[in-house]
Amino acid sequence: MTLKQWLSGAAMAALTFSATAHQDEQHGHTFAPEPDTQRIKSHLFFLADDLLEGRETGSRGHDIAALYIATEFEKYGLTPAGTDGYMQKVSFRKSLLDQESPAFTLERDGEQIAFSYPKQYLAGPSLLNESSSVSGEMVFVGYGITADELDHDDYEGMDVDGKIVVTLAGKPASFPSEEGAHFASGSQKKQYAVDNGAIGMITITTPKNEQVRPYQSRLSYIHTPRMAWLKDDGTPANAHPQLKGGAYLSKGAAETLFKGADMELDALYAMLENDEVPKGFALPGKVSLSKKSTHSTITSPNVVARLEGSDPELKDQHVVFSAHSDHIGFAKTVKKDNINNGAMDNASGTAVMLETARLFSEMDKKPRRSILFVSVTGEEKGLLGADYFAHNPTVPIESMVANVNLDMPILTYEFADVIAFGAAHSDMKGSVEQAASNAGISLSPDPWPAQALFTRSDHYAFVKQGVPAVFLVPGLTSKDPEVDGSKVFGEFLSTHYHKPSDDINQDFNWEAARTFTNVNAQIGWTLANQEERSQWNEGDFFGDTFGQ
Repeated sequence: MTLKQWLSGAAMAALTFSATAHQDEQHGHTFAPEPDTQRIKSHLFFLADDLLEGRETGSRGHDIAALYIATEFEKYGLTPAGTDGYMQKVSFRKSLLDQESPAFTLERDGEQIAFSYPKQYLAGPSLLNESSSVSGEMVFVGYGITADELDHDDYEGMDVDGKIVVTLAGKPASFPSEEGAHFASGSQKKQYAVDNGAIGMITITTPKNEQVRPYQSRLSYIHTPRMAWLKDDGTPANAHPQLKGGAYLSKGAAETLFKGADMELDALYAMLENDEVPKGFALPGKVSLSKKSTHSTITSPNVVARLEGSDPELKDQHVVFSAHSDHIGFAKTVKKDNINNGAMDNASGTAVMLETARLFSEMDKKPRRSILFVSVTGEEKGLLGADYFAHNPTVPIESMVANVNLDMPILTYEFADVIAFGAAHSDMKGSVEQAASNAGISLSPDPWPAQALFTRSDHYAFVKQGVPAVFLVPGLTSKDPEVDGSKVFGEFLSTHYHKPSDDINQDFNWEAARTFTNVNAQIGWTLANQEERSQWNEGDFFGDTFGQ
């Protein structure tokens, strides 16, 4: 079906819809949402159309998507809450690596060894300098993590000042999944290195890493740009100027690097296989790394709208819905259908958020707290739009009581439960459970705790600013006993995720879309009307780390 054909059908369907809101005993009103599947479908089909060319961050296609979202917010009568009407323009630095430029040499015992890029090592573009280089002695620092909360410090007793640290990819097996994902993130590891005086950072692959993401598979991404949002002074956010260079080593290159060291790579890997954590030591020799990058500046908007609450005091607090509107643009290795439409990722989540916004806007009596709807850009580039908004909020960050994030809901089967990643960290679990029950759905625990999905979508930008959050997706239990939700999800990841086939030709189940929107709206309603604002659980790591 073409976009024009679909829009004409959607216009007719819109005429048949009426929203409902009823009265109850507690607040004088309940929320009985009646999502319109035709509207959800029309949003999704427009955002995932070829016209938008995959909604790459900074592209004309994404600008069209942002304008569409802003126009819908205007249609619903929501208050503009960006910095320019509904829009919050974000400037980004985009950096590409000159593929002919990387050089990596090791000098040891009078011998000079040159490693081959990208066969033996990988280097990413620099966000800070178009030409960069670093030379120095090396110190192996285990996983390169300092985690006082877990009684772990790889830098204890190590002198790395003015040197290049060599770290293992990943984290110790004993670390809790979600907390470990925080400590083992690339940004945190760089900060630990900087805090201890390092001037460069080399990461080596591990047997576990090779199982999850083999070195060979990383070669497909060597042309991928690196991006960061720009601060008011024009410098990239979250950058580390002290670190002048780095590399990611294959097993073969790591073997060469550790040859003649206190512990060679085979012995090191044997420790890892036994879940032991190796201590650090100086590595023999000196390395030099250099590369060239090209820089450009692009802009791409977040879109922000506000529904004011009805309570004279609580209306200054905000429940935040978020969904990313960007995707990954054109597929560079596909010739025929090379548009990554991103229908599930994340036209579906954006469509659900838009329908949720409409439902709230057409109520006869508004929720007690205000609702903020935030469509963010740059998720596919590293949660950048959400991180920018969390650092540059258009309402006070302390007024945000909770965030509900919608990212890639799989809407192809009727589900009987929902999953709210991160719910166990705050009293939002009870709120989500109550709201799901209101929609005739149950709340299930995280089925993939080892994946640490709580740290891997836009809500985490809010978490890092102290806001309790959940990442909501349909559950794996189907209402149809013949359908295995886990299998459906796995098939999407293996067949369509980040591929041109994630388009409108998938077998969407619009009843599932209606149910998911209902649950989402019920959660927002519950959070906006409950007596107390959402709170982190006492002693929770994320609350203690970010919520103070």
